Amino acid sequence: MSGLAAAVVAGRVPLQPGTDRPLGWYTLISFIWSPGNPLPAGTGGSENYTVGQVRELNRRGVPAQVVTVGLGAADGRAEFTGIPFLSLPTLAEVGRLDGTVVFVNEPHTVATRSPAFLILHNPPPIREREKAFAIDGTRDRALIATSHYAAQLWSRFLDVDVQTINVVYPFAEPCFAAQHRPANSSGRTRVLFAGRLSPEKGIYTLLSTLHIDIIDQDLDLDFMATTAGADKPQGKLIERLLDAHPRIRVVPTRRTPATMAALMTEHDIVVMPSNSQYWHETFGIVSIEAQHAGCRVVASDDGGLPETDCGGVILVKPDDAEALAWGIRTAVAAGPVSLAARRNAGTMFTVRQSVDELLSVFAKPQPIPPAILVRQLEELVAAPSAEEPRVVAPGGPRS
Repeated sequence: MSGLAAAVVAGRVPLQPGTDRPLGWYTLISFIWSPGNPLPAGTGGSENYTVGQVRELNRRGVPAQVVTVGLGAADGRAEFTGIPFLSLPTLAEVGRLDGTVVFVNEPHTVATRSPAFLILHNPPPIREREKAFAIDGTRDRALIATSHYAAQLWSRFLDVDVQTINVVYPFAEPCFAAQHRPANSSGRTRVLFAGRLSPEKGIYTLLSTLHIDIIDQDLDLDFMATTAGADKPQGKLIERLLDAHPRIRVVPTRRTPATMAALMTEHDIVVMPSNSQYWHETFGIVSIEAQHAGCRVVASDDGGLPETDCGGVILVKPDDAEALAWGIRTAVAAGPVSLAARRNAGTMFTVRQSVDELLSVFAKPQPIPPAILVRQLEELVAAPSAEEPRVVAPGGPRS
C-alpha cells in the first residue's frame, strides 16, 4: 500500500464526498522560502511553521517540500533532517513547478502553472518602498493568514473582504507537550525570553522591566534569553547588551523543537513583550509552545497574541515596562501550571489541526483575486463585438 493510500485508509487525508479521491489532492506541495536566504533553524516561527507543515504532510503520505532559490545545497537543509529540499537557480524556475505552490512571507510576482497561495506570517509593511511590492505580489494569490487578527490587518491593508483571506493557525510540535518537566526545587522563579534578539520582539521593554523595583528587588527571579537572531547585526549588538547585564543570562539558541522544548520545561514563565508601535505580532508561536511545555506566558495584549491563549496567558499593556513587571508578578503569584491544565493546553494548536486546516484551504474553491477579475473584465471589454445578424427579405439568400 502506498503512503498516500495508507494515509487515506487511516483517515488522515479527507476524501471528496462520494469518491475515493483525496480532498484537495495535488501532486506536490512546494513551500517557497525567501529567495537568496537559507532556511534558518531556531530563529522564529515562520520556519518552524513551514518545516512542521512539510514534515506532517509527508507523514500523511502527501508529498511536500521546501523550495529555496539561488543557494544550491547551502540553503539550510543540513539543519532539518528528513525534510525534502529543492534548490532552484532562479525565482523564475518556480513557474515550472507542478502541483501547489505556496509562497512563504514574500509575495513575489511569478506566473505559476496553477493558482498559487501566499502565507502571510508578517504584518503589512510600513515603508512606502515595501508597500508596492506587497500589494503587487498579493493581487493574484490566494491568501492565508496565521490568525484572525492578521486576516483583519491584511484585509484593511489590501482593501479586500476579510472573508477572502483564509486562516490557518500555527502549532506547537508534539515534543513540547510530551517533554518531561522536572520539578523545580530551587525555590526560584525562572523567566525565559525565547524570541529573537530584535526590537520588535520587545527585548528593550524587558531590559527596562529589569530595573522596575518590584523586579529589581526580587532576587529570587532568574532571567534567561537565547541568542536567537544574533546572526544579524542588530542581534549581535543586543546580545552584547544582555551579556553586560547582571540579571540576565544568555545561552545559545536552540535549533530544534526538541531542544527548545527541553529549555522551556526548565522555566516557569516565558515573556513575550512584543512591540506594538511599528510591529504587531500576527500570532506568536512561542506562546503556544511555552504553554504546551507547562509554562505561564506573559505577553503583550496586541496583535494575534490574545488568540494564542491555551489557558496560561497573562496579557499586559504593550511597550510598558511597568505593566510587564506586574504581569510577571501575577504569573509568579499564580504558581506552577497544573498537570491537567498543561494536558488541556496540549490539545490546542496541534500540527494535526493545522495541517487539516491547510488541506481544507487547498480543497475549497478560492475567491477570484481582484487582479484576475480586473484582467478578465479588461479582456472581455477588449474582445471584438459579436457580428450583428443581417436581416434578409423573405425568399432571399440566407447568411
